[in-house]
Formats: sequence, C-alpha cells, structure tokens
Amino acid sequence: MPLNNNNKYEAVIGLEIHAQLLTESKAFCSCSTKFGNAPNTNVCPVCLGHPGVLPILNKKAVELTILMGIAAHCRINEKSIFARKNYFYPDLPKGYQISQYEEPVCEDGELVLTLPDNSSKTIRIKRIHMEEDAGKSIHDQADETLVDVNRCGIPLMEIVSEPNIRSAQEASLYLSKIKQIVQYLGICDGNMEEGSLRCDANISVRIIGEEKLGTKTEVKNMNSFRSVERAINREIERQIEIIEDGGKIVQETLLWNADLNEVLPMRSKEEAHDYRYFPEPDLLPVLVNKEWIDEIKLQLPELPDNRLERFTNRLGIPRYDAEVLTQTRELADYYEELIKFTNDFKAASNWVMGDVLKVLNEEKINIKDFPVTPKNLAELINLISNGTISGKIAKEIFPIIIKEKKTPLEVVKEKNLIQLSDRTEIEKIIDRVLDLNPSEVKEYVEGKEKVFAFFVGRIMRESKGKANPKVVNEILREKLQAFRLNADKPEGIKT
Repeated sequence: MPLNNNNKYEAVIGLEIHAQLLTESKAFCSCSTKFGNAPNTNVCPVCLGHPGVLPILNKKAVELTILMGIAAHCRINEKSIFARKNYFYPDLPKGYQISQYEEPVCEDGELVLTLPDNSSKTIRIKRIHMEEDAGKSIHDQADETLVDVNRCGIPLMEIVSEPNIRSAQEASLYLSKIKQIVQYLGICDGNMEEGSLRCDANISVRIIGEEKLGTKTEVKNMNSFRSVERAINREIERQIEIIEDGGKIVQETLLWNADLNEVLPMRSKEEAHDYRYFPEPDLLPVLVNKEWIDEIKLQLPELPDNRLERFTNRLGIPRYDAEVLTQTRELADYYEELIKFTNDFKAASNWVMGDVLKVLNEEKINIKDFPVTPKNLAELINLISNGTISGKIAKEIFPIIIKEKKTPLEVVKEKNLIQLSDRTEIEKIIDRVLDLNPSEVKEYVEGKEKVFAFFVGRIMRESKGKANPKVVNEILREKLQAFRLNADKPEGIKT
C-alpha cells in the first residue's frame, strides 16, 4: 500500500516480538506451562506473588534466549540483571513483572531479509531479553471481567528491533523470519493464535529526508501476519491524514480491530510510560561465561538461510524451490531424507512442493504426521525415472499409497500398472488408433499439428495409461511423418 500519492512521507517502524519459550516449567517456579489447562490451575504462591516467596530462575529459559541471540548475531553479555516492571492490572497479581531493562542478556544483533524484488534489507536488533508473562483478562457477555492467571510466570523472550523497518511489508517479512528461526531452533512453537508469538509495533511517520523521528504510537492486538500488515498500513495512513489536516500525533497505545479495519485508542502512552523499573532484589545477576556460550552453540542447527544456500548451490534446485522447502525445519528435514534415496533432486522438490504440501494443507497436518515416508516417496520418483511407471500413473496411485500405507511398488504390482515400454506392443496400439481415426490422420498430414495431442491421448487411453509416453511420441511422430512424405504419391494416404 503506498503511503500517499507523491511518496512525501516515510514510515519508521520498530517491532517488539514476544516469544513464549518452550520450557516445561515457568520462568521462576515449577508450575506447568501447558496450554489449555483449566483456568487458574497452573499456579502456585510464587507466580501468584504471595508474601515471602522467592523466585528461582529457570536455567533452560536463559539457554534458549542465548541460543536466539547467537542465531541473530547478537553480543551475549557476560552479565545481565532482572528488574521489576511495575504496573497494576487485574491479571498481574504481584503488581509487577520480572523483566530485564538496562542490562539485557543479548544486544546489537541483526537479521537479513530477502525482499520481493530479491534485494536485501538488514533489520537491526537492539536487544533480546527475558521476562515473565502476565495473566489473561477475559471479558464475558455479562459485563464482567474474569481473570485466568495460568500464564503468569510463563517464560518469554522479547526481541526488540531498531526502528529501521520502513514498510508494513518489511515488518511482516521480519516477523515471519523471527518465527522461522525460533521454530528452527525449537525454542518457540510460533503459534500466534495461541499467543505464544506476539507482536507490538511502534510506528511514526516523517517527511522523506528528515532525520528527526516523528511522534510514535504503539499498536497491539495483532494475532496474524495479515493483521500485522493491515494494522501497520492503517496506522501509517491515519498518521499521514492527521498531519496533512494540520493536526498532531498523540503518543498513545492503540488496539487493532480487524473487523473494523481500524486502530482504536487503548490508553495514552504517557500513562503507561513510567513503569518505575528497579533491580529485582530477589534474583542474582545472570553471569554468562565463554564456556557456557560455546556449550549452547553446540545446540545450534543449520539455520534456514544457510540451508537455502546449500540447497541451491549444491543440489542445483531453483531458489524458489529452496525457499519453500526451508520454510520449516521439519519440511527441510523431510526433503533431505528424501534425496538420500533418489538422485532426481528437482523431481523430489516438485513432489514435496506440490502433492505433499497439498495433502498437508487439505488435511491440516504437520509433515511429521504425513503417512508417506521419504523412502517410499523416493521409490515412487525412481519408478518414474527408470520408466517402470508414467508420471500420470504415479499421480493416480499417490492417494492409494497414502490411504493404504503400502509401498509404491506394491501398489503398481497389485494393480498391474507397470509401464509398457516394448516398442512392438506400443506400435500395435498406435497402428490401431491411426486405423480408427483416418480423418484426423488426414488433418495432420495437411498441417494441423494440434491433432498430434489427440492421438497421444487416444493411445494412452487405449493402453490404459501404461504406454511409455516417450516411446509413444517417438513412434507416433515417425508414422505421421511417413504419412506426410507419402501424401503426394498416387495411392494417397493409407492407414
């Protein structure tokens, strides 16, 4: 969406992304982090903030945050401290959140995006820090607010970008990149619908060429990539309209309303700005030495960008294919396992991107639950490559392989679908088809090339799809060419 007709303004956007870390227990107590349990059951005196209780830091949460910092090329600080972020909401029993403020664990990182025009854009990351989540307020239909504190104390990692994002599209691509990386690392499931990945956007606009930043607003309640892009575009548009009408932007927090396609005021930013941060007195500083960092680095998998380059450079598949195949670690793993059993890397890519992803989308399942193993799919691809079956037959038996959980060769043999490649047998079928269609033969001889496809279709039907298409094309073309050469002879065309 263009900002305005003459591109007078540019947007300045920074994202704050909260990712729920995949730990079994909470950040500062042993309560379960399981989603979907009955309200107010995953709680204890620590996460409820009872007097006299003491938090104990979850070491796993620290390691997962550092792992993300390494993946995002951050500096891992030797010392970081926790702070109390004070505010008063019904779903925050303690009256404060334990977070990190002045001394986070990770700083000064960056991620490189590939934009739709194939250019690159580096998004700078200001900090990655740890904090605990608050509870959840549920506004029911009786004008009452119910509170579920199960989420209190859930370990979060907050990734704060510098304000060098310039469009809603860039913001969406950056968020997508973060989601992809945390899923590759296995540190967050990335589920925006369940709230395990959340995004707030700080947005301002300014005249192109100006150095000074405009007054920013913060937009919340964006629970999908589409919502992020739509909400940011709408807020940019709103701010420009206000400035063009001679008004001033008010620093405030806004909520995105997807139904109205509008951003609505939540509270003035001034009211929420001073959280009275001070060091958490009940937690010691987090000390990270080189040995610990090196130990965490050993957990680092091959990241999506590196995998993409390897797929294109070493396997020779198109970049578009590699982008699709590396969307998730599980899909890339499936493809890698698949090509252990077949050398046709491009055919393997086509099957995964087409038929496999189609089933996953239709059945709403993960690749881990896909019933066809990489080895069996490779067998199907190899049956096509070695001429045992045609591509058409392969497409027809693919649903059978899924449903009956049999190997491709078992299905081919049971249904007698082995491809006919014997030239003598194929020639008999072709002669029969030509004899039955003399008028079409005449049309071809007179120059109507499209009739060739008609004959191929009839021959394949006559052979019940088993004739080798390559052999069919070769023999058919030879015979039709012979008819053309003999067309001027006195006896005319004979079939």
